Amino acid sequence: MNRDKRIEIFSRWRTANPKPTTELNYSSPFELLIAVILSAQATDVGVNKATDKLYPVANTPEAILALGLDGLKRYIKTIGLFNTKAQNVIKTCHILVQKHDSVVPQNREDLEALPGVGRKTANVILNTAFGKPTIAVDTHIFRVSNRTGIAPGKTVVEVEKRLLRLVPDEFKLDAHHWLILHGRYVCKARKPDCPRCGIADLCEYRKKTPA
Repeated sequence: MNRDKRIEIFSRWRTANPKPTTELNYSSPFELLIAVILSAQATDVGVNKATDKLYPVANTPEAILALGLDGLKRYIKTIGLFNTKAQNVIKTCHILVQKHDSVVPQNREDLEALPGVGRKTANVILNTAFGKPTIAVDTHIFRVSNRTGIAPGKTVVEVEKRLLRLVPDEFKLDAHHWLILHGRYVCKARKPDCPRCGIADLCEYRKKTPA
């Protein structure tokens, strides 16, 4: 895929959705951090149902620590792997209080040192909470990047690096959200919805689904 095609793809996505954002509910970097930790192998809808009840009660590291492990579990027990996630959240809150004055760090190294936070989660926080032009590659973005030809790669890190190199600078800040939304609602895993895809004429996928 050439640069002109990529520019046109992202231009169309920008026209259709000028200000894309995460579907997770949050009102602070800390709330987003906890929501993203909880979202691993879970739906945004499921996470929002839990955090919509949790955050009015506890939306700071100190408040969540005051709930305690069992108290936190009562709010997130509907989310998959909630036991492990609760432990990670409590440990993360301890580190934020002890090492970062209860403030979510704005650099990758400190973010990835938090329990339950990997490269993808760190990228989401840096991009969505702090406006850094990073691109977090999840299963949707990995699929869309390879299927369309925008930035093919064999691994998540390879796709991430290629996206950062190939996506024009003017689109980098919002690229993560456009790609994930496209993968979630149009270019789906089992069967891409090519007939209603706004970039079907630019996509290089050879097995497009018929109308």
